[in-house]
Amino acid sequence: MTSIAIDAGTTKVKVVGYGPDGAELTAASRPTQVLRPRPGWSEQDMDQVWDAVAGAVREVVAALPEPPGLVAVTGQGDGAWLVDDRGRPTGNAVLWNDGRAASLVSEWERDGTVAEAFRICGSRLSTGMPNAVLAWMREHDPDRPARSRHLLTCGGWLFLKLTGEAAVDESEASAPFLDLRQRTVSDRLFELYGLEWARDLLPAVRDDDHRVTQLSAAATAETGLPAGIPVVLAPYDICATAIGSGAVSAGRACTILGTTLATEIVVDSADSVATDDPVGITVTLGVPGHYLRAFPTMSGGDMLDWGARLLGLASAGELMSLAERGAEHTAGVRFLPYLSPAGERAPFFDPAARGSLSGLSLDSGREDVARAVVEGVTMAIRDCLAAAPTTPGLLTLSGGGAGSGYWTRLIADLTGVPVAIPADTEIGARGAWLTGMVATGREPDFPTAVARHVRIADTYEPDPKHSPAAADRYAEFLRLRELHRPIWGTTTR
Repeated sequence: MTSIAIDAGTTKVKVVGYGPDGAELTAASRPTQVLRPRPGWSEQDMDQVWDAVAGAVREVVAALPEPPGLVAVTGQGDGAWLVDDRGRPTGNAVLWNDGRAASLVSEWERDGTVAEAFRICGSRLSTGMPNAVLAWMREHDPDRPARSRHLLTCGGWLFLKLTGEAAVDESEASAPFLDLRQRTVSDRLFELYGLEWARDLLPAVRDDDHRVTQLSAAATAETGLPAGIPVVLAPYDICATAIGSGAVSAGRACTILGTTLATEIVVDSADSVATDDPVGITVTLGVPGHYLRAFPTMSGGDMLDWGARLLGLASAGELMSLAERGAEHTAGVRFLPYLSPAGERAPFFDPAARGSLSGLSLDSGREDVARAVVEGVTMAIRDCLAAAPTTPGLLTLSGGGAGSGYWTRLIADLTGVPVAIPADTEIGARGAWLTGMVATGREPDFPTAVARHVRIADTYEPDPKHSPAAADRYAEFLRLRELHRPIWGTTTR
């Protein structure tokens, strides 16, 4: 039996076709546009995202040697993808990196809402979470939620288009609506956010035992998929990527090197939310009995793209090549990677956080600036590992950045943790596919499925001679951040 997995990211939709043995047979992708109608806003046309998915699915179906018997779907998390009672968008999707609710979340920080919510859901609130977006809409665009019937995420939107059923995966409901230790929707959280009126917008929560629905006739016509095949709602992309990288047992860790830079570690209990520092997020993993302690930063691939544009380069790949030619000490140039209009959300929260280049002199060259930008983003990974509950023995890397041998070696050296690169090209899709195989009984459990189908292509050990300098540079990174904090608020006025 062949099968298909969909991974809808922020800027690209990827669809992968798998053979009966789990080998990648074919893949297709489509770009998706991020709209920025106002400063700090980040949106997408929901119909355009679906059209991109449907087109990529049709391409993969046509390339497979036989009709697929399963389709699994994952997508970018957070945000607010609102639809009416007929399943039609009531406007653009508001994305995870949207910053319009920054002042509201800052108020929640001051009045204690953030701290109390973390003790219930295990996640620090951020501007692009659905609760913040809904609360902002209630004040500034009340007609939008009034016209809406369901609050979805990207994965939920695609699941609705594939099946006709509105649903939210448990991993996405975790932040910010679940009492994580009880694994139930928390009325207290809705009260804290002032969203009692929005409780009915949240559709049925799908847990590990309720992921599968049949493909609808309408979706068959649009995608070319066989009528009535199982559609599996997999956990959202950071969880799917952890699963696809083989991180399905406690203590395993991975970092996504994509638009989102997310460092995450698997834990087997949610009890620590009562005592953990209120940073990052904690969500159900999609693997029974396990949770994901994740630090999805705003300091991801966009920072590298910005660096490339700044230096007149065509891509982040060219930035890596230029950085590799730079001196290891970067001629004293340093970079703080907080360029998102929404500031930073992990491993610390500050909507006013802003980036900077410092240490420049007439001796600084383009290659030094390039290396400083790459190193600054890498320091964000080390910063997240420092906030994690345990230090992993291995860090699996995925996303487009994992294709750079230079960057993967730099990550090993600057974090001091061995890194591994999976053989698959689309790790999120692999995780969605593994979820589909387990959910439909084609694989007995996740450890067995991972042992059979997750392969490692390369590993990199940290170079011991670089460890002292890496520790010094990380300490300097933290000092520079503290020195810049007092002026962040002035740059956003």
